[in-house]
Order: sequence, then structure tokens, then C-alpha cells
Amino acid sequence: MSLAGNQEYGTRPDPTFTNEGGRLGFRFDAETLFIEPWGENALRVRATCLATMPEREWALSEKLPVPKPDINIRDGAASITNGKIKADISRRGKIVMSNTSTGKVLLEEYGRHRLDILDPKCSSLRIQPREWKPRLGSADYHLTMRFESQDRNERIYGMGQYQQPFLNLKGADLELAQRNSQATVPFALSNLGYGFLWNNPGIGRAVFSSLTTTFEAYSTDILDYWVIAGDSPAEIVRGYTGATGRVPRMPEYGLGFWQCKLRYQTQEELLEVAREHKRRNLPLDLIVCDYFHWPTQGDWKFDPTFWPDPDAMVAELKSLNVELMVSIWPTVEKGSDNYDEMLRRGLLIRQDRGIRAAMEGRGYPIHYDATSPEARKFVWDAVKRNYYTKGIKTFWLDEAEPEYTVYDFDIYRYAAGPNLSVGNTYPHDYAKGFYEGMKESGQEEIVNLVRCAWAGSQKYGALVWSGDIASSWGSLRNQLAAGLNMGIAGFAWFTTDIGGFHGGIPDDPVFRELFVRWFQWGTFCPVMRLHGDREPKQPRLGTTGGSFCLSGGPNEVWSYGEEVYKICEKYLRLREELRDYTRTLMEAAHTVGDPIIRPCFFDFPEDDMCWQLEDQYMYGPKYLVAPILNPGQNKREVYLPGEGVKWKSTDGTVYDGGKTVTVDSPLDTMPVFAR
Repeated sequence: MSLAGNQEYGTRPDPTFTNEGGRLGFRFDAETLFIEPWGENALRVRATCLATMPEREWALSEKLPVPKPDINIRDGAASITNGKIKADISRRGKIVMSNTSTGKVLLEEYGRHRLDILDPKCSSLRIQPREWKPRLGSADYHLTMRFESQDRNERIYGMGQYQQPFLNLKGADLELAQRNSQATVPFALSNLGYGFLWNNPGIGRAVFSSLTTTFEAYSTDILDYWVIAGDSPAEIVRGYTGATGRVPRMPEYGLGFWQCKLRYQTQEELLEVAREHKRRNLPLDLIVCDYFHWPTQGDWKFDPTFWPDPDAMVAELKSLNVELMVSIWPTVEKGSDNYDEMLRRGLLIRQDRGIRAAMEGRGYPIHYDATSPEARKFVWDAVKRNYYTKGIKTFWLDEAEPEYTVYDFDIYRYAAGPNLSVGNTYPHDYAKGFYEGMKESGQEEIVNLVRCAWAGSQKYGALVWSGDIASSWGSLRNQLAAGLNMGIAGFAWFTTDIGGFHGGIPDDPVFRELFVRWFQWGTFCPVMRLHGDREPKQPRLGTTGGSFCLSGGPNEVWSYGEEVYKICEKYLRLREELRDYTRTLMEAAHTVGDPIIRPCFFDFPEDDMCWQLEDQYMYGPKYLVAPILNPGQNKREVYLPGEGVKWKSTDGTVYDGGKTVTVDSPLDTMPVFAR
């Protein structure tokens, strides 16, 4: 067959390039593609095989100044430049992004085909960088986006929260989906000088291999990603949070200590814990009323049997200068006060087969549709009526085991239309509903404790905690990586269950050691919060409401013996001493988007060793924190960054930067160095 007749070869007609008011357009066959400036030194790329480009903000919802780009269209190719970033697009639609200052290639699409036989990477593999596979019976596609790996030793950070110990994600294969203890936030920061946001909330996959980087959406009608070039990690993260939103101002009670357990069964039990903190003169800013304090899921109110006078409870806590946080679940049982009305108005998620249920357990409840503004308002009105008017203005938005619904495609299709991407935006909309409701009620400093979130959720007051995790040393190590990568992904607010959630026996010496090391690390987290489901369980107190849900064992700092108590007291008081400093970090998070806890390279990007550190970090620009992550460990090595920088250890010793030192770490001390 002649070359002219073979459609695999480069004999097709030229594409159409356009300059549409500062947006570079590319059109060939079924695909339309736009590249446009989106903030300083950043470009947004969108493509579709639909007749028109869908207009969706997704995470890129902040209103930014529109820079004037330089667009150059020439024979068979085109380019667009915005500050430090430039995108070249070839006759066959291949995109290469580079840094205009250095000329260095940042991202290059991975294509292996013969559509351009003069391309040095011409190949008979027939692999396209943007692969659209139609889904039978749907207007959507299974989309795969491929990039060349520019350096097999590239280091990738961010992407949200995954239960694994590695800070550097190069080589990782990540599911793009929300699960209990997994929060997908698909923003990646590279040590090569760029940040990349996969602006598609569809369920999918991301792989950072030594050869290629691929992003997939299993069901979508659009390709949408955003790239920023920068000279430092701080510049890149600040640009990213400028485009997707920054956390609100943290209220004063967010700077201190939060007490929680699964679960306080009665009003008096909760109050007595707060009173004991005050009797001991121990710092306490907030206490949590966890789940199943309600009569039935979907009532969104206190069970009067066990919580007879919430107004008096809140008033007493406020007299002790303690805030109350309550747990709000999105689940609605058929026997709840609100089920019939929500069903009548179409405010519940639906499915096309089987019984209407999204979770196992009591009542087989269904979720309300958080993607519906009407449903969000309905729930907020109930919350405001039953909680907010009592002075409770901090909420634990528990997504109620999101893994039960994340793969139930039919449920989400029928709940929110044809685009499956609601699978990752459900927790985003959940936090958004409460944020908007509190804003309308005049609240300015908003905190929503959530276990799942997506890119941009941070601006809705989302304080992400790392879910129901094991009480183990390996789990502690995982949370350090999770917290640091969440910070890079824009979530300056992060916390964990100190001591882990599942299990843990307060009388067990082995667990006590883990608890101490976790408590010490928690002191240098954005929010210091003690939580867990301790063993053995408490006896059942009754037969109504949530009493079927057994409460875990004691989980207060005095529950672990005198030695542990003294150490906890020391670190509680240290957290109080850090209050003014922590407030400055929270302000920086709000104004410029800096993470509270961050990898050492954030503050020392020129120190190559800092890009390799995975078990120590910075608490703001001043404190270097080196957690103890192994049982029986009483010494550890710490790298002190920065040539010419001086570091003072907890024992007063001063060290020079640029060196590794070995320091003692007895049980009552976690290594911390002040710059």
C-alpha cells in the first residue's frame, strides 16, 4: 500500500490553529483542544471530543487576573507563552511544555506513532498521548493522558493522602478515588520545577513510572489539566493555592489541644472529661461529640435520653473556654424524622437496582445527595436548627465510610447526572454545603473536620484527618507521609488520630510507647487531636438511639499511667507555648497558601539533601522536627539543612547546618531543632 493511502502515516491534512482572544485552539478530526493562561506562569489545557467544550471550573474556581499571553501560530505548529511557561503544539497535536527562563522541558506528551514520520520519536507502536476510548452506551470516554518521564530520578510530591510510607511518589501507582483514610487531591509537585493539577474529579488512576507519567479518568467527557512553572516549591504551591483556594483563618481554638474518643455516650461523661482537664489545669480548646449521639441517622439532633440538655452542656463548656464539635453524617435511615420529606423532594441518592441503601449496619441508610444545592440546604437547615443555634459552630463532617459508595457507579449516575466524576466531588460538596451555610449565618472562621476531600476543598474550611487508621508503628509512619503530601497538595490543615484509631489498649506497655511517640508528633501537627477506639469496649448503656454502638475504652491523657501522663502534660504545655507561633503559620496558610508542616525542601530548596529526606520535616520556617517512628528507639540521626544555618536542639546544643548529627531521644523527648 502506498504511503498516501495509509492513514497510519503522516499524510493527513493540517489541523486548525486559532487564537481566540488569548486562547490557543487546536482542532483536528473529533478533538478540540484549548491552551490558555490561568494565573501567573501557568497554563490550563482542555480537550474534548464533544461538539462543544464543556465549561466546568472544578478545582480552578478562584477568579484570577488574566495575563496576556504570547501566541505564535506558524506553518504546522503553534505555541503559547505565559511568563515562565511555554507550550508548543505540533502539527499532530503533541504538546511540550518548557520553562522560558531556562529552556528546560517540564512536560512532554508521550506519543509513539507514525503520524509524523519526521518526528525523532516516530514509532510503529501506535500509542497516542491523549487516548479517548468510548464507553459503550454512554457519551463518556475512558481517557488516558500520557507524558514522557524527563528524568527517571525525578521526585514527585503531593497527590493527597495515601496509606503508604513514601514521601516521594515517583514509582507509585495511585488510585484516584476517595476511601476511608484515602483522600485523592491530584496535584503533583516536581523537583524539576513544575506543579501539575489533574483537574478531573473522575474515578481513575495516576502512575509515575520511570518511563512515563499517566493520568486516567474511567468515565469523562473532557481532558482538563493545569501546569505551573516556578523557581521554588513555595512559589509553585502558592500559585496552585491561588488558583484553587486557600484555607480560611483558623479560629483561636484550632491552635491548641482537641480531645476526642469513640465515643462519649452521654452528656455527663463528656462534661466530666472537660471538667477534669480544668481541675488538672491542662490545656483544652475543643472536645468532640462523635457519632450516634442522635436518635436515628438523618435526624441531625441529640438523642434526649443521653443528651437531655444540650444548651446547658454547651453553656458549661463555654464557661470552661472549651468549644464543642459535633459529628454530622450524610446518612439517612428510613425511620428518621427527615427520610420521607427528603425522598418526596428527591434529595437522596438513588440506584437503578436493589434496595435503596448505601451502607451496611443499622437501618441500611442511604446518603443524601451532597451534589444537590437543594439537598445541602435541607441538611444545613436541620443542622442550624438543632446544633448551630446552641452555639455549636465546628462540625465533624464524617463521610460515613466513603468506600461503600465510591465504586457504586449507578448510585452516583442517578444522583447527579451522566458524569461519573461526582465520585470524587461528593466530599468536596459535603464540606461546601456546610461552609456556605455557616457563611450565610455570619460565621467567618469555619472548620469542617473531614476524612476525604478533593482539590479546592481546603477553601471550604476542610480540616482533613487521616481516617480510621491502625494503632501501629507502620501506621504512624504512613501518617507522616500523608500529612506532608497533603500540605503540598494545598491542605495546610491536617490532623490524625493520635495513637491511631483501631484498637490500642491503654494498659499495654507496648501501646503506651507508641501513644507517647504519636502524641509528641501530634504536638507539631497543624491541629493536635487525640482520638481512637480503645479496648476494651464500654458496656451498653441503654436500648434507644445510638446506644447499640458500644463506646471504646478511656482515651484521656490520664488513662495511660503516670509516666505517660507526665510526658503528655509536658507536650500539652509545649503546644500552648507554640500558640503565638502557630497562629502566624495559620495566617500564612490563609494569605499565601503555605503548608504548616512541610518537607525540608520547601524551606531549603537549594539543599539537595532536603529533597531526599522522608522522615523529618519543618513545622513552619523555624522548627525542624524529627519524629521517633520505631519501637525501642532512643537515638536517631537528623540532617540539619542549610550551609551557614545554626540549629539549637532541645538540650540547648547548637549545631551547624549542612551536617547529619546523632541525638538522644529518650521516651520523654522527641528531637526538635530551632533555627
